[in-house]
Amino acid sequence: MKEIAYSILSSDFSKLEDDLNIMLNSGVKYLHYDVMDGHFVNNISFGPHVLSTINKEHKLINDVHLMITNPRDYVEKFVLANADIITFHYEALKNDDDIDEIINLIHTYNCKCGLSIKPKTSVDKIVKFLNKLDLVLIMSVEPGFGGQSFIEENYKKIEVLDGFKKKYGLNFIIEVDGGVNNTNGKKILKSGANLLVCGSYLAKANHKIEAVLNILGD
Repeated sequence: MKEIAYSILSSDFSKLEDDLNIMLNSGVKYLHYDVMDGHFVNNISFGPHVLSTINKEHKLINDVHLMITNPRDYVEKFVLANADIITFHYEALKNDDDIDEIINLIHTYNCKCGLSIKPKTSVDKIVKFLNKLDLVLIMSVEPGFGGQSFIEENYKKIEVLDGFKKKYGLNFIIEVDGGVNNTNGKKILKSGANLLVCGSYLAKANHKIEAVLNILGD
């Protein structure tokens, strides 16, 4: 599997419908929502209503990334807004029991669950949760703002995570978010990633279908 999740964080919302149609026509299957509360990260984005509204206009897989301090309080809201995957941050919780609780809560709603780690967080910190997850999201930039450059150390991090995945015979998706473009996409995939979040590069591309193919190395 190698797929792109289009992040709407960098989109011009006045042209979002056109962008989504182009993404669908280019073979993109995932739509990535960066949800920020101004506390966990120093930015504010959008809530479940935006997802619910956009969801009426397309048939993409809704990939929700909660960069918020209290993910537990918003799981049900995003499930009701038709999230297909809900990912929350390891760093947002105080202990392992809280993380287990939210993983179980998300699965209770028959929704796929992901766990994300920031650039400075080691993969070793989340190994104990891997057999319970549908997705692991590696942040390849500091979360909060689009348009940042990919942090090179993350290639090794992806390889380490993929190593654990193979060692334990697991099937979770390895997703990478931050600074993904046509120059590094193929190498990120080769390192073990399956799903690449891309916002700024695709938003700025004049020929989006060609840009998608360039990222995937096709």
